[in-house]
Amino acid sequence: MNEMLLLRHGETEWSKAGRHTGRTDLPLTEHGEEQARALAPLVKEPFGLVLVSPAQRARRTAELAGLSEYEVDDDLWEWDYGGYEGITTPKIRESRPGWYLWRDGVIPGDAEHPGESASEVAVRADRVIQRARRAEGRVALVAHGHFLRVLAARWLGLAPEEGRLLKLDTGTYSRLGFEHEAPVLTTWNAPVC
Repeated sequence: MNEMLLLRHGETEWSKAGRHTGRTDLPLTEHGEEQARALAPLVKEPFGLVLVSPAQRARRTAELAGLSEYEVDDDLWEWDYGGYEGITTPKIRESRPGWYLWRDGVIPGDAEHPGESASEVAVRADRVIQRARRAEGRVALVAHGHFLRVLAARWLGLAPEEGRLLKLDTGTYSRLGFEHEAPVLTTWNAPVC
């Protein structure tokens, strides 16, 4: 692998409202579809491997961007927010003042949203990185904000919690690559529209 292109899915109603969206499978908004289409110029050259989260918001982003041939990879699911699924940070802070996902984690939820720690997300991210490194040429991943932040931190050899330093907006792209064989960020949180 010589480069990894990361595409964060376009806007959904929950991302627009600041609600934590882990495993809830939501469609893109009209604006989210526009964001996804705007990513198309980035995917004109071929990829040796294209992996996409199972979530419809990621799959639709991939398709609208022009990545019609991809493999769905369960490891690309967003962080499982457990009992905080669908809740905004201000609402969580009403009962947990000062709560911060990267420091404080999540509480267990129901059977569909048991919750994950940052280190559990990192295990999945590490598997994706290992798989990407075995691919020939360029790799594209279409996934979610917090997951991709953890993945980038792990790419750089950092603890998963250091993903807190890497803000990532919907409909943006980032690139991971190398400088003298050392993993680096070459582009981060770049908008196309």
